[in-house]
Amino acid sequence: MKVKKEYIILAAVILALSLYLFLRKTDKTHYELPKLSAVPKEDISKIEITKKGTDIILNRRNGNWNIGPQGYPADTAKVKNMLGIIENLTLTAMVSESRDYSRYQLDDEHKITVKAYIGEKLTREFDVGKAAPSYRHTFVRLKENEFVYHARENFRNAFDLSVDDLRDKQVLAFDKEEIQEIRLIKNGQSLVCSRSAASATADQEPTVESLPSEEELIWQSAEGERCDEKKLNRMLAVLSKLRCERYIEDMKKEDLIDPLYRIELTGAQDYHLSIFAKSDDDDKGYPAISSENEYPFLLPEGRANSIMKALEEMLERPENKEKQDKKSE
Repeated sequence: MKVKKEYIILAAVILALSLYLFLRKTDKTHYELPKLSAVPKEDISKIEITKKGTDIILNRRNGNWNIGPQGYPADTAKVKNMLGIIENLTLTAMVSESRDYSRYQLDDEHKITVKAYIGEKLTREFDVGKAAPSYRHTFVRLKENEFVYHARENFRNAFDLSVDDLRDKQVLAFDKEEIQEIRLIKNGQSLVCSRSAASATADQEPTVESLPSEEELIWQSAEGERCDEKKLNRMLAVLSKLRCERYIEDMKKEDLIDPLYRIELTGAQDYHLSIFAKSDDDDKGYPAISSENEYPFLLPEGRANSIMKALEEMLERPENKEKQDKKSE
């Protein structure tokens, strides 16, 4: 009888413990995640990003994104990344009800507020905190919601950007195959190279072996001398997708005069790039302007040096130097 009583007590303890664990488990997940309405990225016309009182407004106009109020062209890839996050925002768990927002960098000092509009209608608003310890989620708060949630993916860095970070840094772009003429200019020295069918030089009689094929095109100077094609092709490859380090905020294009080097390109349209002397030897870039951008900018020092070195070597060719010497006489 005593053994039977012990079994009954043991069964009761097991049942109580099981009931406790079950209730504890259900209590832990006894909440519903907010349901987020769909916000198609194709319909979003404005994004507003606020951090510590600083507002950045991105507007879509005629299919292109720009930064207001200046109207600077925005970096397409960065805006596309933001749109994807806004559209696919997914909450995976509730993290806190305590309102201890500083712990998650969701306090006023650190949070980033994101608002997305379709026309004039605010369709999504949320605060972005720091990344979760797993770096696979981000702490967020929704508008008029006191709780802290995990949102899928680590995306704070996608919104933690300045106006300069968001500006499109592409300053010159073209199809390098369309370019038919290049003019290199430095301090009165110039070299013009044109793309044309290969031909024998003036002091060389053409032979069957030297006759070019119908499709062979080479770069030649106005005097018929062959230009350094490897350097020209490398230069065109760089210039055709040229990006700057940053823009010069306190200067206009007309403020920059007397370039160190100027490159003029002729193709389907005319392009040009001018590189100027540094205002300070400690500067990490060279001021420059181009035909494809409305604003003066800084070229990274390494890229500017490689372009200028190639220009220098081509302009200092013996035949070009001889021609300049005769002109100076």
